[in-house]
Amino acid sequence: MKQLNTQLMHPAEQLVLIISRIYRGGMTTTSGGNLSIMDDAGDIWITPAGIDKGSLTPADIMCVKADGTIVGRHRPSSEYPFHRALYKIRPRLKAVIHAHPPALVTFSIVHEVPDTSIIPQARAVCGPVGFAPYALPGSELLGEKIAGEFQRNPDYKAVIMENHGVVLMGEDIADAYQRFETLELCARTILNAKTLGTPRYLTDDQILQHEQSIPTHYPHFMDVRHPSDERALRADICRIVRRACDQGLMCSSYGTASVRWGRGDDFLITPPGVTRWDIDADDIVQVRGGMVEAGKVPSRSVALHQEIYRRNPRVNSIILTQSPALMGYCTTGVKFDPRTIPESWIFLQDVPQFPFGSQYDNLDAVAESFTRYPCAFLANDSIVVTGDTLLSTFDKLEVAEFSARSLIMAAPVGKLHPITDAEVEDLRVAFHVGE
Repeated sequence: MKQLNTQLMHPAEQLVLIISRIYRGGMTTTSGGNLSIMDDAGDIWITPAGIDKGSLTPADIMCVKADGTIVGRHRPSSEYPFHRALYKIRPRLKAVIHAHPPALVTFSIVHEVPDTSIIPQARAVCGPVGFAPYALPGSELLGEKIAGEFQRNPDYKAVIMENHGVVLMGEDIADAYQRFETLELCARTILNAKTLGTPRYLTDDQILQHEQSIPTHYPHFMDVRHPSDERALRADICRIVRRACDQGLMCSSYGTASVRWGRGDDFLITPPGVTRWDIDADDIVQVRGGMVEAGKVPSRSVALHQEIYRRNPRVNSIILTQSPALMGYCTTGVKFDPRTIPESWIFLQDVPQFPFGSQYDNLDAVAESFTRYPCAFLANDSIVVTGDTLLSTFDKLEVAEFSARSLIMAAPVGKLHPITDAEVEDLRVAFHVGE
């Protein structure tokens, strides 16, 4: 997966960038969490103890040299002992993230591990997840217990810490962050699903069949052109994808956006294998006449986008993503009713849900639904949103996620009282919905 160009960034800069994303995403507190990178010399660069995570600069990052010498103006994180222990047992992994994101902490305090088979890509990105027994924070014993859990299963790159939080490793800091963000999304999805009903987990066979259904070969064209309007759309896609990440509507490992461009059903689409936070205009893929520009790979969902555009001339943009509240509905089969407030119904209307894998084995039915509705759920996979422009599509996605959050938060409060059928009909007439 294309990630941060770490060769051009100092370890201290990398750590500041990632901790700021974690903090802005509400996945750690001012004083909580710590990150580290081991460089090629064996030096460990680590966040400092007791310094505001919301305003760190590269000058605040500490370095513990391979010989134990400490360099920097603060103290290294109090959790340095377990960082050091992990690098000793996993020398090929060069980054560690420890934090207290709310959903994963929920699992840590009930002594459970989130089942990543609820979303195929979560299991692929996170791998098996371990559980380390409690020990005093900052102690050598805590380092021993966490390291022991990573050592128990060589496939572990993520471990839930009993009554504490989570620790993850990666080949570099971007790899560790992608795993961290994806595992927290998985945990939030499960919690939202349990609030709504009973989560539906996927079997090994379902996940295997899903992976085998993903297209890997595409016809290509060579004469790629980049006129000014095409370049502008590439920039728009990148801005919206990064904005979706900022809003928690996409995560590092998942999210697709496309825009119709040129003649007929040609379009631009994001690729797989690129960290969503770091996507740039050169990553975007042209699809013309059903063929893909040479040297690039389009999103796995490219066939669905192609068919939606072919059947719906009024659709000019598509976003396919996983956001935690909507994924609660995607993973339970519970009907999502957008009749919460007038805006929600005007934007979303009814939202059909299709069985897992339908975008591959029932493509026609899924694509045809967008001739009637702007949104649809693909069970245990994603929500698909369409619109006239990329911004209007993003707006619908925001409205959908906010509506889903409201419905989930309302569940323990009392009985829902949605807008009535008569009130919906008034909205249909007043706002020309469906015309």
